[in-house]
Amino acid sequence: MAKIVLVGGGSASGKTYVIDQVIGKLGKDNITHFSIDDYYKDLSNLTLEERKKQNFDHPKAFDWKLMRLQLSMLKDDKPVDKPTYDYVEHNRAEKVVHVVPSKLIIVEGIMALVNKDVRELGDLKIFINASRERRLLRRMDRDIHERGRDQESIVNQYFSTVQPMYEEIIGPSQYYADLIVNNDGYDNKSIEVICAVLKDVMNGKIK
Repeated sequence: MAKIVLVGGGSASGKTYVIDQVIGKLGKDNITHFSIDDYYKDLSNLTLEERKKQNFDHPKAFDWKLMRLQLSMLKDDKPVDKPTYDYVEHNRAEKVVHVVPSKLIIVEGIMALVNKDVRELGDLKIFINASRERRLLRRMDRDIHERGRDQESIVNQYFSTVQPMYEEIIGPSQYYADLIVNNDGYDNKSIEVICAVLKDVMNGKIK
């Protein structure tokens, strides 16, 4: 049976960076990694302008039923055809990805620790923490260069939905975490700690 690790934290807190470092040290053959962003609801019934106005930092934006079903299948060592998300179109993409479970399945995203049904599937729950200022700067850099967004839309979205939802929903979810990591900088010691814990999870020392 595969082990599931849930990694939550605010937008641009450095979740993907930390996980990439961990995978580099533990080896990608042992780990399946994807983002819960892929489980945003299909909004094809809305125009692009209408989709841009949606609050993607609220639990209602996600297809929790599908996520739980597919995580349960992966945990039972069954492959799934996972949806994908298009950040430019603000919608679920047509492309699906065939995911074959490894010993360790890392699922990361802002809401990774929010939903009770999904949380119960996690063998280990990690929260990546970073200051509001650091998260905003990282989000601007990422969304401009990787997601085709402009600075004005990023700032507007950040202060209208991203930060308020962090304070109300995402930040408090850290209390469900087994491990909280501060990622205001790039702390190799934190990554080493996570690697050591994940090794124990893979070897069955943590249940």
